[in-house]
Amino acid sequence: MARDLEEDGFDCELFESAPGRGSIVTRLRGTGEKPSLLLLSHLDVVAANPKEWSVDPFSGAVKDGFVWGRGALDMKSMTAMEAMVLKLLKRNGVKLKGDVILAATADEEKGGEAGAGWLVHNHPDKVKADFLLNEGGGLAIPIDGKNIFTVQTAEKGIRWFKIKAKGKPGHGSVPDIGDNAIMRMNKVIDKLGNYRSQIIIIPRVRKFLSEIAKESDLARQAISTLLQNPDMSDQILDMLARKDKAMAEETRARLRMTVTPTIISGGVKENIIPSQCETVFACRILPGQRPQDALNEIKSLLRDLDLGMLEFEIIQANDPSESPANTSLYDLIVKVLKEFEPNCSVAPIMLTGGTDSRFFRKIGTVSYGFQPLLADMDYGEMLKSVHGIDERVSIQNLVFGTSVLYSVVERFMA
Repeated sequence: MARDLEEDGFDCELFESAPGRGSIVTRLRGTGEKPSLLLLSHLDVVAANPKEWSVDPFSGAVKDGFVWGRGALDMKSMTAMEAMVLKLLKRNGVKLKGDVILAATADEEKGGEAGAGWLVHNHPDKVKADFLLNEGGGLAIPIDGKNIFTVQTAEKGIRWFKIKAKGKPGHGSVPDIGDNAIMRMNKVIDKLGNYRSQIIIIPRVRKFLSEIAKESDLARQAISTLLQNPDMSDQILDMLARKDKAMAEETRARLRMTVTPTIISGGVKENIIPSQCETVFACRILPGQRPQDALNEIKSLLRDLDLGMLEFEIIQANDPSESPANTSLYDLIVKVLKEFEPNCSVAPIMLTGGTDSRFFRKIGTVSYGFQPLLADMDYGEMLKSVHGIDERVSIQNLVFGTSVLYSVVERFMA
């Protein structure tokens, strides 16, 4: 990427927090009359099993009008858009009134501490900006023939933890002679995996749902009832899931803390009752909730399983983060989208996951998730392909996203 940018005359700086953990930073300087803007993306991707895909997941194959490959949506397409925006600003000789910085970083899928987090802590002068555009929003939600574009202004916090269940070994031919740690862990997973915590409708989510209700005859009554009676949320979303499971489950995750078992390991031999079993859980908490409170709630759920036989280890803990929506950049995003698609709506959204934006919100950067994309394939299928199978982005979307992003950046900074 550095070589590609250098062909357009950019001076790129490469930073390695550790071998193989590389990030790139470059910038176009402005006069200082306007705030600075950081275009942020991450270069790493999650794993992909080639046997599950219809194409090689790391081929970047172009087929049927799409670019196929792991990271096509999350988030190499945004990296490409941002790099192209920077090149176009330079090629077009745009007179910038503020610095436009580009940072494409390592490690986001592992938590970002060796990428964006490391840059913020060790080289803040290279990446600090007044505003930031990153992943986490921008995808159009098609409803009744009209698109609702999202802008991510908040995201959940992370409490990734491991529970180690203990037991006593014995011969596998006599099941009750020992204390089977896998059986204990089975009860833990059953409790946490099926737990639905308290519904909390934060203001950003209320605004988003209200916008959906305006545009959808199908959803209007359901959302109105949900907002007025939060305790009925699961019942309402269960009914919605019969018609639109992706929308229903995304909404459900925006209303509460979630706990998901993601990795399990236990046992050493076929004929030994296991004395140890470990499971990793991905816990996501809402803005306003504290990581320690989440862990206390989880322990309270498991109190009847003998907490003395369970060990807890925190893998990663990050607070939720938010940025205000009443800014000149947010207003411009809305204006530009309506110019490209006059009949669309725009709504702030809370991401159910997390992004590197949280590192920058901590140092005062107004951060938005805005990767403008049309839902030019089934919306649910598009969502499932992120970290899933056959991830792909259309060439139409690469052009659309770059065009919208360029218009926003050029008008905001010139």
